[in-house]
Amino acid sequence: MELLSLLQARPRWTAEELAERMQVTTRTVRRDVTRLRDLGYPVVADPGPLGGYELGSGGALPPLLLSDDEAVAVATGLRAAASGGLGASEDAAVAAMAKLEQVLPARLREQVRSFARATVLIGSRTGPMVDPDLLLTLAQGCRNAERLRFRYTSYAGDVTNRRTEPYRLVSTNRRWYLVAYDLDREAWRTFRVDRLTEPELTGHRFSRTEEPDAAALVSEGISVAPYAVSAEVVLDVGPDVAAEYISPMAGKIEPADDGTRSVVRIGGDDLDWIARYLAGLPFEIEIVRPPELRRALRSIARRLMRVPLPDGPDGADGTV
Repeated sequence: MELLSLLQARPRWTAEELAERMQVTTRTVRRDVTRLRDLGYPVVADPGPLGGYELGSGGALPPLLLSDDEAVAVATGLRAAASGGLGASEDAAVAAMAKLEQVLPARLREQVRSFARATVLIGSRTGPMVDPDLLLTLAQGCRNAERLRFRYTSYAGDVTNRRTEPYRLVSTNRRWYLVAYDLDREAWRTFRVDRLTEPELTGHRFSRTEEPDAAALVSEGISVAPYAVSAEVVLDVGPDVAAEYISPMAGKIEPADDGTRSVVRIGGDDLDWIARYLAGLPFEIEIVRPPELRRALRSIARRLMRVPLPDGPDGADGTV
């Protein structure tokens, strides 16, 4: 791996320079270059007296060779990103963090955690902060298909012990959610990670019999399931356009049967709130259920019709 380390340290080397640094012959350099190529490293060679070797970019990312200091720096940066320091990169940071910590030597893992304990991040994050060690435990359970125990506090404040088979971590609207199969309730559930404590990997591996749509489960869990009242409507635009106006926190979007429109399920404390939200969308709306939603929308329309307009061509008498 000495050759790989040298190629990563400088853009270009001649065969003679590499042979001198490694204290080998140029023939050995050529042989080692061939071995690196067989392992997937794109080593580019330019012939001629001014030619040499350089590490190019390939179609797949080969393994990286990091020094101790570089590994600590990368792991520390990933923890900062997972904590909310790098915005949209958080989900990728957690996945990369789980892979890196699995291969870090124990002495380097302790360096990373010591740095994390002594560091405070200040940023614009609006959601609750989540401990990177907690995210790492959950990510390792998902990655290794290992059963997970934890204590969970519900929205109402009830604390329960959960035994789960973790599946995915989902980040949306600055919050983390764990999608897992609840063994005691025999059903898929979503858990707010900031309400989860005392996670413990049991060492018991499992095989998944199904792999649900994790994003859809989270969207359902945060936009419809928690509320006493729900509604279903059809919009005259496709799901991609609807998603530009409706966040996963507000409603669950699915394609309609005709393929050109969207079905939206939305929850709220009452129908008036749902009606006000739908009235703010710039689309034609077809109400599927409940029929009482029509009355709530008509009430909003009648109130808006009574809003006075300035005197002029569109409202000479000051009304619509």
